[in-house]
Amino acid sequence: MIVATVTFKLTKSWTIAEAAAVFNSTAPKYLGKPGLIRKYYFVSESGDRAGGIYLWETKADAEKCYAGEWRAIVAEKYGAEPDIQYAEVPVSVDNVLNIIQNG
Repeated sequence: MIVATVTFKLTKSWTIAEAAAVFNSTAPKYLGKPGLIRKYYFVSESGDRAGGIYLWETKADAEKCYAGEWRAIVAEKYGAEPDIQYAEVPVSVDNVLNIIQNG
């Protein structure tokens, strides 16, 4: 599994309500996205940074999502180019399912 952390600096600070409104408008696009296991949207406490934390089956799945048009849409919607960081997930803990999972 791969975690991708996508962040961008906002042109103006957002409240939680503003962030939720924007994120709710884009969230349906990620339902059924090939290779995407889970996505968490976030906004910083100061409201000046936002983004998403994605859990992907493979890096190739993530890169396919973030290619071409996606970057342009994100830059236009949020007023900044996204910064994407990838990390391998060797072990995860799920307290809802009460399991520890490798890979």
